[in-house]
Amino acid sequence: MTARIVVDAMGGDNAPGEIVAGALMAAGGLGVDLILVGQRAAIEAEMEGAKANNLKIVDAPDVIAMDEHPAEAAKNKPNSSINVGLRMVKEGKADAFITAGNTGATMAAALLTLGRIKGIGRPALATIFPTGEGRLTMLLDVGANADCRPIHLLQFAYMGAAYMERMFKVQSPKVGLLSIGEEDTKGNQLTIEVNEALRASRLNFMGNVEGKDLTKGVCDVAVMDGFTGNVVLKTAEGMAELLLGEIRKAVELTPWNRAAGLILMSELRKVRRRLDYAEYGGAQLVGVDGIVIIGHGRSNARAVFSAIRAARDAVDNKVVDTLRGIAKEIPARTTLVGSSAPQPDDADD
Repeated sequence: MTARIVVDAMGGDNAPGEIVAGALMAAGGLGVDLILVGQRAAIEAEMEGAKANNLKIVDAPDVIAMDEHPAEAAKNKPNSSINVGLRMVKEGKADAFITAGNTGATMAAALLTLGRIKGIGRPALATIFPTGEGRLTMLLDVGANADCRPIHLLQFAYMGAAYMERMFKVQSPKVGLLSIGEEDTKGNQLTIEVNEALRASRLNFMGNVEGKDLTKGVCDVAVMDGFTGNVVLKTAEGMAELLLGEIRKAVELTPWNRAAGLILMSELRKVRRRLDYAEYGGAQLVGVDGIVIIGHGRSNARAVFSAIRAARDAVDNKVVDTLRGIAKEIPARTTLVGSSAPQPDDADD
């Protein structure tokens, strides 16, 4: 069955132009049925007469701006492109939703429209992080939850491991917990308690990992709270841009450097692809009862294409079914360190 992907044409700094361009690229090469949702006139103007049998437009008159209050916008603009697209997934008219728009509003609308997978207390934003030797590590959470309880990070670990196993065929994925030291006793109270819970789990937990280890590919899944994860991700993006910019400057410095750069061009392009966020498309909101991918606000056409490819793969690999199944295996609560008092799940918050 062909995956049906609905794309928010109005979301992001470069909408609708780059969003439409990326969708047209995907319509011609990914074997999916695409639905562009947004203001019809604006979308058609960007298409400039281009047509594809597997691409249609669904009108959504309202737009949620990047700087609007997330919860209020999600609630007060039912006819926004974000809400209309998510309802299509809920009603079975589409298999996945993609946006580069307001992250907070998308998360709020996804929770209201799709709900959480039963047994999951909090959804997490999960993104693929390029590491050495061409390996990939999943980071989660990278921004959905600034404050977390131990049970949430335990659930993130289970979902991340299941995702890597299903999507990337990683057998018994190695799970690491981001902390300030490798020893089990290092970290704040949250990481110490999560470490203990992961030690007691059935997961292939390798222990704590430090920030410097993330780029080495020491684990397949790296778990952290959303505040920490967002800082890690944005710092990594900034460092990648700095590195690529400095390489470009160095290559253009002298004629000899330019000549060497031409010789190394193919390898430099490989490095750029590995470090460029546009290659990975965005972060999936795992834990909601549907496939939702949130792209970078600066997404260009290539990033949109990559997000559509990632959504197609998630649909084809039945990722949501996998996460529904794994949710039944996750302990409903953890026990606080040094206490016999259980920590309740807050799935009904």
